Amino acid sequence: MCDVCGCDSAQGVTIEHADGSHTHVLPDGTELVHRHAHGEERHEHGEGSHTHVLADGTELTHRHAHGEQRHEHGEGSHMHVLADGTELVHRHAHGQERHDHGDGALRIEPVAARILSANDQLALRNRGYFEGRELLALNLMSSPGAGKTTLLEATLRALDVPAAVLEGDQETVNDAARIRATGAPAIQINTGKGCHLEADMVWRGLAQLQPKAGSVLFIENVGNLVCPALFDLGEHARVVLFSVTEGEDKPLKYPHMFRVADIVLITKIDLAEACDFDRETAHANVRRIAPDAPILELSAKRGNPEGAGMDGWLAWIRSQHRAQAAQA
Repeated sequence: MCDVCGCDSAQGVTIEHADGSHTHVLPDGTELVHRHAHGEERHEHGEGSHTHVLADGTELTHRHAHGEQRHEHGEGSHMHVLADGTELVHRHAHGQERHDHGDGALRIEPVAARILSANDQLALRNRGYFEGRELLALNLMSSPGAGKTTLLEATLRALDVPAAVLEGDQETVNDAARIRATGAPAIQINTGKGCHLEADMVWRGLAQLQPKAGSVLFIENVGNLVCPALFDLGEHARVVLFSVTEGEDKPLKYPHMFRVADIVLITKIDLAEACDFDRETAHANVRRIAPDAPILELSAKRGNPEGAGMDGWLAWIRSQHRAQAAQA
């Protein structure tokens, strides 16, 4: 269980591959690659080792060594080679740390602080990746059902700059499939029981997505108005959505999420009258928490003839994209 937000990440994280296979990353960092083959296959290698491809596509490579070997990697991870040759790769991104000091004392850091500190370091790596490839990275956050995926579908069909998407959900590849139907590349990140994306998940997703240099990268976070606000992904801006079906007081109930917003989108505005949604009150509540964040009302399905709507949202993305390109 995560000591920062309380979510249970015991299932690990699954990163989709462009070829339809996926990597399952266990909580201890062990990586299992699934190829979706049928039946078990055995592939002999010239050095006497062999690889089993299990019925579900899992690959296990056996080296036939005696005893267990440990191979350190430059990034601090290591590989265990078991007595039968099975290779297990451990990343230690969020494992426990023990700090010995010269005075003989042993100090234990608070778990929450350590997790967030480790995530922040990995976010710096992501930020360097984005800067080096002149990518504009936007982190979309909202409660479930606020319309993030529907907004992305409409945005990708209308946007006149290259774009790619990392999709975060606990399970299924449904949203990534919807995004790919627009013609944009997308990779699904399934967090299992985890309730938010973290910087290392984004890094692994980027390795599969390989977004085009100079493009816009949309990161659709797991639906949750609490925990995603705590974890820096290296993004350039945070986009927070809430729909008229959720009520005007969402910013007051979840202030930290709206406090970190660079722009707030009020979605499904075409349903405002049917939901008896008080738009002035909603704007006032956002202003109490995020006085400087732009507020846009829109409907991804029907537009918004009374205001900027989708046109304003697209114009904001283009302005952010130009600003990012100018800094490169």
